[in-house]
Amino acid sequence: MTTPSRFPEPYYGGQGSGANLADILERVLDKGVVIAGDIRINLLDIELLTVKLRLIVASVDKAKEMGIDWWETDPALSSRARRDELTRENAELRERLARLEELEPGRAPKEEAP
Repeated sequence: MTTPSRFPEPYYGGQGSGANLADILERVLDKGVVIAGDIRINLLDIELLTVKLRLIVASVDKAKEMGIDWWETDPALSSRARRDELTRENAELRERLARLEELEPGRAPKEEAP
């Protein structure tokens, strides 16, 4: 005796069903998907607002392969980028300080206490 299912055969993942969610996700991340769209708001043929939407869904490896790696240089997302930004800012401040000290010829630089 078989028990009837609440869902039709394709929905509950029986033997005859197609790819499951994990297979679909693996294919999407492996190949990548691009979704693009534009939203424009016009009033009497005058463009008031344009919003361009671009969405790429891909794995990190696939994105790097396509030349997309902005998260590596964004200080908000990468500790290495944040450290590089702080190093650059520190060097700029040291240069400014050195130039300011050169402008004051009568003032001797302070020596640090041992």
